Amino acid sequence: MDNTRFVDQLQQGCQALGVGLSEDVPPKLLRLMSELIKWNAKVNLTAITAPEEVLEKHFLDSLAVLPEVEGAASLLDLGAGAGFPGLPLKLARPAMTVTLVDAVGKKVGFLKAAIAALGLKDARGLHARAEGKPEAEGIPRAEVLIARAFMDLPDWLNLAPAYVLPGGRVVAMLGKAQPEAELQARASERALRLVSSRQYRLPFSGAERQLAVFSQA
Repeated sequence: MDNTRFVDQLQQGCQALGVGLSEDVPPKLLRLMSELIKWNAKVNLTAITAPEEVLEKHFLDSLAVLPEVEGAASLLDLGAGAGFPGLPLKLARPAMTVTLVDAVGKKVGFLKAAIAALGLKDARGLHARAEGKPEAEGIPRAEVLIARAFMDLPDWLNLAPAYVLPGGRVVAMLGKAQPEAELQARASERALRLVSSRQYRLPFSGAERQLAVFSQA
């Protein structure tokens, strides 16, 4: 995928998702893709390696969450894996402090290398296992907590509140949509409140997605 095609596809996808990027972001995402593919040849970071799929299923899938994280000063990405959604969100909103946590050392090695290659400030990769005790684990709380394919929603809602600052919010990135009534029930069982729920499709494959945002009740 050449630079022009990458930028065109990225712009088309962002337009379809209703999100905007400044002109300095596409070259940085292209650099991130290059780093990801290079590392993935040696270390198994992701099963998605074709540039078109990386663009849609990693980059655009991550950037789709921008409306839900807008205005946050800090973001915590638990189970960050190869850096999604945290790295694209940091590139799109550079003022936001981002911490990417994973329990797999080789993935954290990639996160640190990518952060260095991209020259990102106020971003770090952290090797830790999130088990609900942030102080003991050395994991900072944040205004927005997010995860993608980290664990099932009930388990995520049990774990998440410990990592959110007062007044903050928890974002769940879901695949197939769940009824709003079910999301509300899951939240109320854990003294949480469903703030918003949004369904959409990825722009090229049409894959279903849902974003659900929760806060302390």
